Amino acid sequence: MINQKEKYISNFSRSEELKQKSHQLIPGGAHTYAKGDDQYPELAPGFLVKGKGCHVWDVDDNEYIEYGMGLRAVTLGHGYESVVKAAYRQMLLGINFTRPAPIEIECAEQFLSLIEGAEMVKFAKNGSDATTAAIKLARAYTGKDMVAVCADHPFFSTDDWFIGSRDMNAGIPEAIQNLTVKFKYNDLESIKALFTKYPNRFACLIMEAETLITPTHNFLHEAKRICHENGALFILDEIITGFRWDLGGAQKVHQIVPDLSTFGKGMGNGFSIAALAGKREIMELGGIQHDRERVFLLSTTFGAETHSLAAAMEVMRIYQEENVVEYLDRQGKKLIEGINQVIATRQLEEYFSVAGKPCNLIYVTKDGDKERSQAFRTLFLQEIIKRGIIAPSLVVSFSHRDEDIQRTIEAIAEALDVYHQALEEGVEKYLVGRTVQPVFRKFN
Repeated sequence: MINQKEKYISNFSRSEELKQKSHQLIPGGAHTYAKGDDQYPELAPGFLVKGKGCHVWDVDDNEYIEYGMGLRAVTLGHGYESVVKAAYRQMLLGINFTRPAPIEIECAEQFLSLIEGAEMVKFAKNGSDATTAAIKLARAYTGKDMVAVCADHPFFSTDDWFIGSRDMNAGIPEAIQNLTVKFKYNDLESIKALFTKYPNRFACLIMEAETLITPTHNFLHEAKRICHENGALFILDEIITGFRWDLGGAQKVHQIVPDLSTFGKGMGNGFSIAALAGKREIMELGGIQHDRERVFLLSTTFGAETHSLAAAMEVMRIYQEENVVEYLDRQGKKLIEGINQVIATRQLEEYFSVAGKPCNLIYVTKDGDKERSQAFRTLFLQEIIKRGIIAPSLVVSFSHRDEDIQRTIEAIAEALDVYHQALEEGVEKYLVGRTVQPVFRKFN
């Protein structure tokens, strides 16, 4: 008879060796904070070496079903064959020239055909570049310097204009920090208060169209109206919602046309590509066919690598022909239904929950006092990793099949049995090592 513990993943020896080396060579041990060791329990794979569909393997040859999929960037699946082939064919022709390539026009036409109201697009390599370019355009177009960001949305850019507004703002001059202020989502009064407090100062307001909370009382349209009444631009960050809520973005779902919008995660199924799109009269300030002061918009050596554009074009084709958005919604709903049944049978509704749209789910962990708990998040991660699931979120991809969903629900059921015991006996009895930490914190 097999010992029950033997079926659990417990060997991370090679990962532990590489962790020691990585922290000597790389600040934080990873090139992306969300992938760092402090985001995962001690009993977790440190390095992944291979992925196929929604399955990944670590350096110790442990296999997992993965959620979140490259921080939500891999929407179709790891190693998705037709996307890889499209990029490979383009690589054989060259990926970077001294003049533009025709594929830049082709990809722009294909992208703009999907985004209603967008007349021009500029491609970039990551979402931070795109949002920062949007802020720069807004400041140039309006002649104003302040930016209003939604306090309820966690991340817009790695650049000073945004990071200066967070707790982890060392190295950002106070003068820049003071130019970005916050409003609350679904709270028009908080927006009005900012425009009253800083009259004629705002270049723009930026927010995600929707995250865990749906806009109410015509919030998006009213926010846009207030911006325009005060001479500011209305910008939607669609880095996550684009290619998940709808192929035309959440702006299409909510029938609103922003002045500028940004896209990124999901555009290339993991290939590095992002986009800034918007109205011609604004976007053209970054061009050479106007007589106003020039704006150094997006101009990077690798900004329009042809293989990433080829990947993006294939991704857009697949989305249109395979109804990917509908599939993500359907699989997410199956996951919600199964997990909620598991929660209900264990009477954990007040301690563990799933939130968000089916295509973009997260989970919420609470302690015995029903307060948000990093310790219980760590325990949950620890227990599902043992059972072959990596899930910093529960974001599905086009490769999550019914059997993957079912196996995930079963693993979560077992993990929540441990969670229930920890609520009764203390989390420290079941948790191995330190707790995970939020990325945005003042000190380590």
